Amino acid sequence: MPNAINSILKKNSLSITPSRLAILQLFHQSNGALTHAAIEEKTGDQFDRVTIYRTLQIFVEKGLIHTIPSPDNSILYALCKDDCSEGHHHDNHIHFICDKCGTTYCLDHITSPVITLPKGFQTNQTDVLIKGLCAHCNQ
Repeated sequence: MPNAINSILKKNSLSITPSRLAILQLFHQSNGALTHAAIEEKTGDQFDRVTIYRTLQIFVEKGLIHTIPSPDNSILYALCKDDCSEGHHHDNHIHFICDKCGTTYCLDHITSPVITLPKGFQTNQTDVLIKGLCAHCNQ
């Protein structure tokens, strides 16, 4: 996995730093989206809050991760798929939050509905958030 993480950073013209390696590896090991607080918790006191924030921001800018708004107005972060690039996110899919376990899933196979806006309006991003029970908690 470390070699794959190094390759992703190099491919996106990012220098390889301990924080970038660790945080990107967390995303690749995670089944769902992560909050800033979860990343802080999982990395311990290895990196300060500002380093984590700046790392997340550059990953969003480079198209490595995307943001997901949550019902409590915090921001979640999830891995982008291969077709995202710097300044061009193509994460037009549904996000699902489990009411029981709190995990946020990207449902990549379900695209957001097309919404026709009034003349003069332009869509930059559509966020569809569904809440319920995930497959694991619904058993």
